[in-house]
Amino acid sequence: MEQLTTLDAGFLQAEDSDRHVSLALGGLVVLEGPPPDYASLVSTLGARISGCRRLGQKLQSHPLDLAPPRWVDDPDFDLAHHLGRIALPHPGGDAELFGVVADQMARRLDRDRPLWRIWVIEGLTGERWAMLVQVHHCVADGIAASHLFTGLCDESGDDADAVASFAGDIRSAHESHSARSEFGLHSVNLNPASWPAALWKVSTGISAAAARAVRGTVELSAGLLSPGNSTSLNGPMSAMRRYSSAHVALDDVNRICREFDVTLNDVALAALTEGYRGMLERRGEHPTAETLRTLVPVSTRAGDASDATDNRVSLMLPYLPVEVDSPVQRLNLVHARLSRTKSTGQRQAGSTLVTATNYLPFPLTAWTVRLLTRLPQHGVTTVATNVPGPSQPLHILGRRVLELLPVPPIALQLRTGVAMLSYAENLYFGILADYDTMPDIDEFARSIEAAVARLVTSAKRRQTRRERAKRRRLSPATGTA
Repeated sequence: MEQLTTLDAGFLQAEDSDRHVSLALGGLVVLEGPPPDYASLVSTLGARISGCRRLGQKLQSHPLDLAPPRWVDDPDFDLAHHLGRIALPHPGGDAELFGVVADQMARRLDRDRPLWRIWVIEGLTGERWAMLVQVHHCVADGIAASHLFTGLCDESGDDADAVASFAGDIRSAHESHSARSEFGLHSVNLNPASWPAALWKVSTGISAAAARAVRGTVELSAGLLSPGNSTSLNGPMSAMRRYSSAHVALDDVNRICREFDVTLNDVALAALTEGYRGMLERRGEHPTAETLRTLVPVSTRAGDASDATDNRVSLMLPYLPVEVDSPVQRLNLVHARLSRTKSTGQRQAGSTLVTATNYLPFPLTAWTVRLLTRLPQHGVTTVATNVPGPSQPLHILGRRVLELLPVPPIALQLRTGVAMLSYAENLYFGILADYDTMPDIDEFARSIEAAVARLVTSAKRRQTRRERAKRRRLSPATGTA
């Protein structure tokens, strides 16, 4: 039996605080058709799901939260309770598919059973079918959920290489900093003459790390407690949701990264910022520098824990520059603000705080989290999370996965959420919103794609100017007598 951490249990308490909230992570898998017969699908998925022990366990809670909930094997586990079939209404396009996704993401998973579900969706146009995979956030964060998904995929030939490559990408991208690197100690020198210098380096490293953590704690507290500018993106949620998606070519994103010396996450958040700017302006809400404080989860998962089913995340709370009109200036500001946020220790502070709560009496932390999640909050406007996905195409029962779309949960009066996931040759944006808050969700998705296209155009122009300047420098001097 395993107890939930304070962070894992916090997702249950946040869900309990609002009857209109469901905190399940989703993944929409679109596959080439025709779909396999249902019996074969059930048999294959059942065998693969049995390889993950957590998917056969349910929660056992304690009265009055006197102890953390714990995972126990479900003696009545029945796969039929977790696999469902849905036929799309005519004409079976993306609009109908996204409507089904939104409906299912609004419904809570049954806590009397293991907290996951898979919907097989048929009737999709273009010789396609889909699966919606849902896992409660108390079970896994985005990284862990991605690993759970790869466990459903074929493991022969190129697919095995793709899964192995994905695991390697996760390890390299999210290798946590050890205390040795944090404190400036990278190797042990046996020469006594070098020990005073080494001790000085360690002591200054500890002081610097502590200072960063203090600064980060102050900034996180201010971000969570200080109200930003009020917008229509905050407030009570209804029981209904909307879902849409956008996708852009990774080659285009990488071109922008090279030309402007930024990261993939910078590009994604800059495009997202432009989408929010346009949406707020259409509503007559003038965006300012303090309009779009965004919760950005940051993985603290060590490479050797990439397949553990739990949550290992910290957070950052940057203001995205929604007030800026220029796409390039907006991109540079996103890069600068994220770099500054990382340097101030918000990630370290969040991780330290989460770890520390595990040593406090659970009733105290549980009651505190439940109280805080019931209070109105206006300090944070939205959530945006980015998870690296498989770089090579995957298959399920021999059917190629055409698209892999993330579906984030929304809670804590944040009426919109966006998840980004790279898969094969594309970067996908999954947008979940309160039904009444974002009737223009498809326009919002298209604006994200348009924002990346504008940055590609700017990158090409910049490259052309640089190449012309280089040719002028290299060409021989010419003139007339």
